[in-house]
Amino acid sequence: MNRRMRSRPPALARRNRFPDSSETRSHLFPKVKRSPLELLCGSFRLKLGGRTLLMGILNVTPDSFSDGGRYLSIRRAVAHALRMQEEGADLIDVGGESTRPGAKPVPAQEEIRRILPVLDRLTGKLRIPISVDTSKAAVAKAALCAGASLVNDVTALRDPAMAEVVALAGVPVILMHMRGSPKTMQRKAIYRRVVPEVLAELKQSIKKAIAAGISRRQILIDPGIGFSKRPEQSLAILQGLGRFKELGFPLVVGPSRKSFIGHVLGTEVEDRLFGTAAAVSLAVMHGADVVRVHDVGAMRQVVAVSEAILRAGKG
Repeated sequence: MNRRMRSRPPALARRNRFPDSSETRSHLFPKVKRSPLELLCGSFRLKLGGRTLLMGILNVTPDSFSDGGRYLSIRRAVAHALRMQEEGADLIDVGGESTRPGAKPVPAQEEIRRILPVLDRLTGKLRIPISVDTSKAAVAKAALCAGASLVNDVTALRDPAMAEVVALAGVPVILMHMRGSPKTMQRKAIYRRVVPEVLAELKQSIKKAIAAGISRRQILIDPGIGFSKRPEQSLAILQGLGRFKELGFPLVVGPSRKSFIGHVLGTEVEDRLFGTAAAVSLAVMHGADVVRVHDVGAMRQVVAVSEAILRAGKG
């Protein structure tokens, strides 16, 4: 027995040996860089740089890709926001316009009509900040006046008035990458090298924001998983998240229930919890500061275990 083991071919021995701890860390634990930063969100202070924060999604729309129509009732929307808070959300992202592929634009007044009653009811009840998910300056302004304290703009300030609204309010803004509009974006998912091109376009959005008077310390970036990205491009973005951290801004990642998961697993939207968990865990490992998710309770556990693995890797 021992003679056979000693005479084992060197190649086989190398293939079967366990890597030492330094090899394990270099391959499994990328260098996570999260710089301490405190976002000023109205009366709230959102501390970044420690653990990955959870942004709970609240869509008050009839046609969102995952939960459209479920929270059109003000009572149900408010109850869901409070439930996400109790499950561990660090902030709630309220949107009144679907941004699913092919979605038609909604007039600003209709978007305001959908979200304002919810914001009015939530103000004073939540112990966490509210973000407004909109690309329209008029909607952002109305939402900020009603209690929102952060703007999540999927078009990265394409509305000419949006930068001024954000700068004057002094609130944080999430600049997300997307080519075209939700109605046209999938026709524009043409890249030679998706990660470098998305990085370059985000850099331009950042320059635009700073030139408009938005504080550098109030800017977050989002590479836009699924927005003008085919499934394989979204996967490439996830693999390259470390490159986005190199820009030096807090990183938001939104993989929740997205179509790339369905492409890999062959599952419908309602069966993408485990695929979302895998993507969220990877985002945490690559230093995401915020993950935007539907299933807050489940993803809180995913984040906690992922963070524990990272801490162990530093031991």
